[in-house]
Amino acid sequence: MKQIDYLVITHFHADHVGGVPQLAAKLPIKHYVDHGPSRETGANADALYSAYQKSWGSGQHIAVKPGDKIPVKGLDVQVLSADGAVIKTPLKGAGKPNPLCGKDAPKAEDKTENARSTGTLITFGKFRLIDLGDLTWNKEQELVCPNNLVGTVDVYLTTHHATDASGPATIVHALQPRVAIMNNGATKGGTPPAWQVVRRSPGIQDIWQVHYAVGGGKDNNADEQFIANPDQANDQGKWIKLSAEATGDVSVTNSRNGFSKTYKR
Repeated sequence: MKQIDYLVITHFHADHVGGVPQLAAKLPIKHYVDHGPSRETGANADALYSAYQKSWGSGQHIAVKPGDKIPVKGLDVQVLSADGAVIKTPLKGAGKPNPLCGKDAPKAEDKTENARSTGTLITFGKFRLIDLGDLTWNKEQELVCPNNLVGTVDVYLTTHHATDASGPATIVHALQPRVAIMNNGATKGGTPPAWQVVRRSPGIQDIWQVHYAVGGGKDNNADEQFIANPDQANDQGKWIKLSAEATGDVSVTNSRNGFSKTYKR
């Protein structure tokens, strides 16, 4: 890799933007995409956002809003949520009433950066992947209630590391992903309620995990072959690779053991 054309920052928390200055020091970043200024204040929040701004250098900053598109060559990258707002018009082929609405009670209003996450739908031919960053429960439901404005997807990158502050069945089951990739840590995310929501989603075939969720136990974790880092005491920083075809076919590979599986559309 020689450069990054578009770096999308979902929101301004350390685990999502904290390493940007170090990344920018290693290779050029042409465009920095985010929802606009950080909405959190205080010494730590201010320092984090300031360091991010300083990393822009000669790169171009793009603040997006729902409905915008990020012009990545060869892909359709649709912004679904940003800065606390979500799209209001259904995407092509979407917009049907969602019978799940009302079954997941709303949670207390989230005033953090999480609820302002920049969420995107990435389309490549017939392939569709959704990434909502750390968007939280109530905002997620706005995307699919009373009508599902998004439609269905092939791959669901679990929202908010698969914590139960996000990912109600109202949206996950409406999306009907065939494959889920859980970007969790050993002790961060992967909570049993969130994991079970994904596991029970209609049409789901497999859940792939970056780490074994220690608090989940055997009943709330995928089989070991689908987990990149199954041993917390010997975490080697292994990763999950996703490959997609314009036909909608998807292949997922575990870097730790080389295990790969293809999902035909």
